Amino acid sequence: MKITITADLLDGMVLAILERQDYYGYALTQEMQKVISISESTMYPVLRRLNQGGYVTTYQQNYQGRNRRYYRITPKGDQHLNRVRKLWNDYKESLDRVFNSNEKGGTQ
Repeated sequence: MKITITADLLDGMVLAILERQDYYGYALTQEMQKVISISESTMYPVLRRLNQGGYVTTYQQNYQGRNRRYYRITPKGDQHLNRVRKLWNDYKESLDRVFNSNEKGGTQ
């Protein structure tokens, strides 16, 4: 069984990783794969959406004769990440109350 990850949560995860440091697409995909199963074909539309929304910006950097496109979180991205974190924490607390309830017959 797989638990589906929403676009908002996926965006938040990408922004949280970019909060630590800038990444180029493939390296960012590798970082994400440490936690969830995600392909590059899924990752690039997420990055495009975040870029179009102003949550990330891009820059080129030469590496071994080729340009890599790096992604950097913007101040607007920081604000969005904080909103996603709040929503996630509220959601997680709600689920924890259900899954960790010791009372028979439901939650309080």
